[in-house]
Formats: sequence, structure tokens, C-alpha cells
Amino acid sequence: MPKKHQKNVWKSEINDIIRGACGGFLFGIPLLYTMEVWWIGSRAKPQLMMIAIALMFIVVYLLNQIEGFRKRRYSWIAHQAAMDTVEAIAIGIACSSFVLLLLRELTPETSLRESLGKIIFESVPFALGVALANQFLGDTENSDGEAQATDRGNGTINNQGDELHATFSDLGATLIGATVIAFNIAPTDEVTMLAAATSPPWELAMIAASLLISYSIVFQAGFSDQQKRKQQKGIFQRPSSETIVSYLVSLLAGTFMLWFFQKLTFSDPWTMWLDHTLILGLPATIGGAAGRLAI
Repeated sequence: MPKKHQKNVWKSEINDIIRGACGGFLFGIPLLYTMEVWWIGSRAKPQLMMIAIALMFIVVYLLNQIEGFRKRRYSWIAHQAAMDTVEAIAIGIACSSFVLLLLRELTPETSLRESLGKIIFESVPFALGVALANQFLGDTENSDGEAQATDRGNGTINNQGDELHATFSDLGATLIGATVIAFNIAPTDEVTMLAAATSPPWELAMIAASLLISYSIVFQAGFSDQQKRKQQKGIFQRPSSETIVSYLVSLLAGTFMLWFFQKLTFSDPWTMWLDHTLILGLPATIGGAAGRLAI
């Protein structure tokens, strides 16, 4: 019994961390494609870094008093809220560091001071996203929702027309979410700068990260009727196939936005199209996942 209880505790902790990280990605990824933040972080003095950490701790602590990223709330216990705040900041730092490494903004040649500055300043929106994970994206499923999900899984969506409707609804939501994010990033010079620094192994890593983050947001983090989504019966609506198809739709949205803003032209080589599309595909995929959560 104690072993089973301990296993459940660890499982709950892992789920909370995944939920917090996904919230961080949803809120923090757009700022990671802002070169001004890179420059500010790379030139920041230690005193400014400490101020940024202190302000981040205060804001995240107050947000944890409201909701936080855990399923169970401890807002009335000061030390628990403080521990959750430290954990939220740690998740934000880990997520921002991971993406900065993926984008090659952090390399072995980057100085320690520059690396710390970039990580700290980029981790602020991630930490806020972690703290806001449940507030805006918590699981709204209740007993009625469970019954509806069961009915839906047992036969509400049985005919081909309903399957097509469910499929196109998800694809449309993915396209809208991806387009909204890509529209804000595609016209900037950051995509071109990042694409110039990438190589095929890092592009493969970016594809894997995009798929993993998208899957975690929609099917693992416990957001927005997760169990209900797993029981949907659309054409591509098994978790793995839905994630892959949604990623392709997000890439399509990103490619169109790059062409629309003349960052890519038909005279450019296909390798340039591929590089730019994969770079923009990461935030577009996260936007597409957010779009699917909204329906």
C-alpha cells in the first residue's frame, strides 16, 4: 500500500510538471523569437538579473496564491506556495533553456554571463505561463462532461458525416491557432537569423520537440477535457495521428505566412523553404495545439 501511494504521488508530481511546462510553452514561446530580448539578456548586468529573478518570484508567488499549476491548491499555506513558486521558476528556466539550445541561441561558445542573461529574461513568460496553467487551461471536465465523453465514445459519433465534421473542426482550429502565432512571427527577421544557424540534426530535433510538445499540451497535460479528446472518433483523431496531422497543418500555415510576408519566394531553393518552415513550425505547432484546446 505505501508503495502504491508513493507511486501515485510521483505520478501526480510528474503530471503537474508536464502541465506546468506546457503552460509555459503556450505563454512563453512567442517571446523566444524576439531578438531584442536576446540582446537585452546578453548585455544584462548581474544586478539586473537579480532584480528580474526577484520580480519574477513575487509575481509567480501571487499567481500561485490564485491557482498555480497543480491540481490541488495550497494557496492558504505560505510555505507550499513558496515551494510551488520555486518549482514554477525552475520549470520556466528549464523550458526556456531547452528552446534556446534548440534554436542555437545558446551554444558551447556562448559565455556564461550571456547565457544566464538570456535564460533569465526568456524564462519570465515561461514561469508566468507555468503559474497560469490551471487558471486559463485547467481541465473543465466534470461528471456531465464524462458522461458526454462516454456517450460520444459509445456511439454519438458513428456516422461518416460526424467523423468528417469532428476532423475538419480540429483541423480548422489547428489552422487558426497556428496562423495567429505564425502571423506575429513570420514577418520578423528572427526566423531568417535562426534558420541560418541551424543544421539538419538540429532541424530533426526541432521536429521531434514540436511533436512532443504538441502531444503533451493536448493529450498529456490535463487541459480542457483531455479524456473527452482521447475518445473522439474523427478520421485522424487518435492521439498519435492527430498530433502528426496537426503538425503538418501547422507547417502549412507557417509556410503560407512566410510566403505572404515575402520572407520566401518561389525563386528560393527548397532547402531555404524547409529551414524557415521548420523554424517557424515550432511556435506554429504550439499555436495549433492551443487552437485545438479552444474547441
